[in-house]
Amino acid sequence: MATMRHIRLLCALALLAACTGSESTPGGRSGGTLAISIGGDPDVLIPSLVSTTQAAQMADLIYDRLAEIGDSLNIVNDGGFTPRLADRWTWSPDSLSIAFHINPRAKWHDGQPVRSSDVRFTLESTRDSTLGSTVAALLTNIDSVSTPDSATAVFWFHKRTPQQFYDATYQMPIMPEHIWKGIAPSAWRASDAAKHPIGSGRFRFVRWTPRTAVEVAADTANYRGAPKLSRVVWSIAPDFPTALTRFMSGETDFFEVLRPENIAEVARNPNLRAKTYRGLAYLFAQFNLRDPKNRARPHPIFGNRELRRALTMATDRATIVRSVYDTLALPALGPTVRAYATTDPNIPQIPFDLARARQILDSLGWRVTSSDGMRSRKGRPLEFTLSVPSTSKVRIRLAVLIQEQLRQAGAKVNVEQLDFPVLVEKERKRAFDAAIGQWNIQPSPGSVRGSWGSAGSRASSGTNYGSYENPVFDAYVDSALASFDPATSKSYFTKAYDTIVQDAPAIWLAEPMGTVGYNARVHLAPLRSDAWWAHIPDWWISASQKTP
Repeated sequence: MATMRHIRLLCALALLAACTGSESTPGGRSGGTLAISIGGDPDVLIPSLVSTTQAAQMADLIYDRLAEIGDSLNIVNDGGFTPRLADRWTWSPDSLSIAFHINPRAKWHDGQPVRSSDVRFTLESTRDSTLGSTVAALLTNIDSVSTPDSATAVFWFHKRTPQQFYDATYQMPIMPEHIWKGIAPSAWRASDAAKHPIGSGRFRFVRWTPRTAVEVAADTANYRGAPKLSRVVWSIAPDFPTALTRFMSGETDFFEVLRPENIAEVARNPNLRAKTYRGLAYLFAQFNLRDPKNRARPHPIFGNRELRRALTMATDRATIVRSVYDTLALPALGPTVRAYATTDPNIPQIPFDLARARQILDSLGWRVTSSDGMRSRKGRPLEFTLSVPSTSKVRIRLAVLIQEQLRQAGAKVNVEQLDFPVLVEKERKRAFDAAIGQWNIQPSPGSVRGSWGSAGSRASSGTNYGSYENPVFDAYVDSALASFDPATSKSYFTKAYDTIVQDAPAIWLAEPMGTVGYNARVHLAPLRSDAWWAHIPDWWISASQKTP
């Protein structure tokens, strides 16, 4: 039975539906409302500017891509991709261009038809430097888009690569030119159009009340058919505990990030369920290889490869993961995840061996010099700060366990809890010793170039905050991404991962399973590894349990 708070939420939605018109599936039967609990507002609902998971969920339901990646997350050529705004496509004989034919039934939510010029406009605006989209850096192999007619958008590429099709489709939900062309890209984020997005997806935008809710409703006349749900509402909480409480109490139907300590409580509630899926996230304790005070110099501790290896060897990753996640995570393999077909699950790791770690530290001149067992070298203590976001209990717990394990090796670790924006700024400026980070990565394993490649270290906007640079690693990744043969690509990636694991620019901590909680009245479709929300249009609610 719904709680009073759930009833109040649904009554408010019923009133809104009465004001905005009936939202129903064909045949006059209501598809019901799905209420999702989230811990914060979306940053922006413009696809090329989205940078948070909350915003991605909403934007992906409002906007469509030319084609959608399959659940296998294949990125080589077009295998597994399904038509969206494009109902078909044709490769040129030399594979340097792809012509997408726009579905003639596709319309924007304001009734205007989707045209090829919208595709060209999306590419050009995304690459406009004044917009500031991080997606632009992922589109460098696309030369241009031409529009021989209103129904045909031709992508032209600089060179043939295995992920041309992925680059043209996955990275760019299509934007309506007639809405945005009169607004300078530099003003998009703050514009009125950003607050009332118009897309072509199976849900249309209804409202965004900051710090309260975002709502979308079924586009019943959509060219791909109406979704099974009538509407989706994201209930915005100020923090994780409040968002979780709303789900646990029955005020909302769905929660995307259950933690291990929440599972038992869900199991005790007959109305709630938990479901795990293989996600695309991994956590790590990243070392800064450059001196925070002078990047021209190596870090006085972490600049030494053998010392980093010794600290990794002194860390019992399996015990840490089990302590923090129970059975909901595995030790990370490196800067990759097991969901990738290109990942060998048997990548050799630096083994846990505390005795050997102590021997290595001794050989490097880091000797125990104090009664508490801490080490120093030439008067410098083996001491550093490990920064974590103050809002993440998981990362704080990981840091405390690392602190204790490295203490046994003679290293003093000071755990520093920072507000998340402050931590991000320190990382961006490379003004840190070490930090526990998490990457939620894309279906393409090529994203490793930005987070761990040399280019990501040197660029001011790069995300390789630890400044790891190894041309051998870079070359293996480039070779893997250039290969059209899956076995060859996997072989090169394995060599790349082996290189970086042995260099130990980070302690590879955990690869968590995605774990969602949902009300038993909601019937889920498969949860895709990169986006659990991808199939929300196919979720449904039992007829006897539907709400407005």
